[in-house]
Amino acid sequence: MTPDTALVRWLPVADIAEPDWQHLSALLPAEEQARAQRFHFRRDWESYTAAHALLRGTLSLLASASGLSVAPAEWRFSIGDHGKPEPVLPAEAPPFRVNLSHTRGLAAVAVALDREIGVDVEWLDRTNLTIDLADRFFAPAECAQLVGLDAAAEKEALFAFWTLKEAYIKAVGMGLALPLGAFAYTLDPLSIAFDERIQDDPASWYFRRLRPTQGHVLALALRHEAPARATLDAAPADLAALMRLAQ
Repeated sequence: MTPDTALVRWLPVADIAEPDWQHLSALLPAEEQARAQRFHFRRDWESYTAAHALLRGTLSLLASASGLSVAPAEWRFSIGDHGKPEPVLPAEAPPFRVNLSHTRGLAAVAVALDREIGVDVEWLDRTNLTIDLADRFFAPAECAQLVGLDAAAEKEALFAFWTLKEAYIKAVGMGLALPLGAFAYTLDPLSIAFDERIQDDPASWYFRRLRPTQGHVLALALRHEAPARATLDAAPADLAALMRLAQ
């Protein structure tokens, strides 16, 4: 990948056969395997395992392309104050920056070289993302864009705003400590604006919306000094390649 590339890979849980779970779990270090085992519901174990195996496997595959051999379970991460992971890189490794997201049925990871990056995925059957939530948390300019939409268009816009907001706050490493109403998106054309609470430059961001499956949406945020030069490498994860890493 190049310094201008935002790489995104996603892994639908439905694509993972039962025998494959053991291999995916083997890509995690012992402490993450133990953390996954503490989930009460199988679907939560699956989402966590898929996301962290995808993150570690993707980094190992990218490192291998650069001539560096790092087993997936060997990657170490520092965790920011608001939970954002950053790889603790070997001296000879490319300057990877990462983010991951998972929701019911889907895991996704985003990787850039020495750039802030954030990704968010949501399950479209989620029922608590409503116009009432938008009125409470979205910026007035976003709420205004929802007025008069039919039900299908309103749902699409709600999920677009939510995932884009999540992608931005994850990219800057602030989590929900950053007020969701302090910045507003326009969906067409896709752009961002900040109020006086956020000292940031709208012209330094590259955003994309994707539909990785029929039941999920994805948003990406990448800080880039020249967004027109940014490129997106987005595709389903190569599950077979991940399986080979576990052998």
